[in-house]
Amino acid sequence: MLPQLIDTHAHLDEEAFRGDLDDVIRRARDAGVCHIITIGITAATSENAVRISEQHSGVSAVVGIQPNYTTQAKPGEWETVCDLATHQQVVAIGETGLDRYWDYAPADVQADYFDRHLQLAQELNKPVVIHCRDAEAEVVSQLRCAAGTAHLHGVMHSFAGDAATADACLELGLHISFSGMVTYRRNDKLREVASMVPAERLLIETDAPYLTPVPLRGKKKRNEPCFVVHTAQCMAAARRISIDELARQTTAGARRLFGIDAQL
Repeated sequence: MLPQLIDTHAHLDEEAFRGDLDDVIRRARDAGVCHIITIGITAATSENAVRISEQHSGVSAVVGIQPNYTTQAKPGEWETVCDLATHQQVVAIGETGLDRYWDYAPADVQADYFDRHLQLAQELNKPVVIHCRDAEAEVVSQLRCAAGTAHLHGVMHSFAGDAATADACLELGLHISFSGMVTYRRNDKLREVASMVPAERLLIETDAPYLTPVPLRGKKKRNEPCFVVHTAQCMAAARRISIDELARQTTAGARRLFGIDAQL
């Protein structure tokens, strides 16, 4: 039997999947992926994520406005996200956070929306999915303010920070998820961080259709959920455990964090 894996972060509503989404989900199931979480980055894509989760067993949705799209949000769109957040297929709020790499939105606007998502997640008792790019210190600082004396409920998605940032996130109570970036040949330090995360806080993802893992990077134009097995294999090697054990740990962790049961 194939190891049962959960892709905790994909964007199934992207145009890259428009022509063959059913086949993409079938390939994932055939590869041992038992659940996919599809993520919204705007009000419209959040609506799409919910619709896809309604149409496909074993797919859950996350709704939010990603930091790079915060200045594009029109009046009423945040309210749309809030309404979607109570849908039974929505298992988390996000993705949200801070991005200093692209810097498409002013820092204060990103921070405001980050706080909105954190408050909404706390109000609904749902986990938050956090995006962080070149903004580790600012993200940790804002999370500490939001947490107060309580542990946070959520995940640092596609983690690319250092050990100190990982430790800070773990101390706050967060899970840490690794994408195909952990497989890249020059990312020895990231693999070292991945090897140190406690098993009960470790998750895996594709961020499909982006961040195709090695050995398919450069060969496949589009990443897809079935490729999460390559990230799992890399992580298992870094942690010196079998892929079966890695799958058991990460799948159990994803089920606990997101409260999911359905199979693909």
